[in-house]
Amino acid sequence: MKRAILGLGLIAMLGFVSCKEKATSKVKTDNVAVAAERDEAAKLVPVMEFEKVEHDFGTITQGTPQETVFKFTNTGNAPLVITKATSSCGCTVPNPPKEPIAPGAQGELKVKFNGSGRNQVTKTITVVANTVKGSEMLKIKAFVNPKDAAPLGPVK
Repeated sequence: MKRAILGLGLIAMLGFVSCKEKATSKVKTDNVAVAAERDEAAKLVPVMEFEKVEHDFGTITQGTPQETVFKFTNTGNAPLVITKATSSCGCTVPNPPKEPIAPGAQGELKVKFNGSGRNQVTKTITVVANTVKGSEMLKIKAFVNPKDAAPLGPVK
């Protein structure tokens, strides 16, 4: 019984050794080269670096349109493509650049706010791009006074 088990074990070991030899001979150098190129291309990624990620309009009167620009630089090593820019509310409209931003180049994302709401208002803009993170978050805020409100400050 021991001899039978020992004999089967020896045959199994020889089978595994011969499989390894066959596997290495099946590797194609063309596939290795393609995989190396793919790995190098994966290292090329754009990086979106903003000058500011939040803008405060200060105190505004309700219904007064506002506009700001978020400037950014592609500090990565591949073209930056913005696929979508959305806001947390319909009162805020982001306008991203349509063309890819080359490595080292700058771009601008314009944001329009229609001045709606009351008191302290904060809106979020989500920018979806081909960066490692996949998206960036920007904020705008303002203190909105009603149109018919009396001016703030001491009364003389």
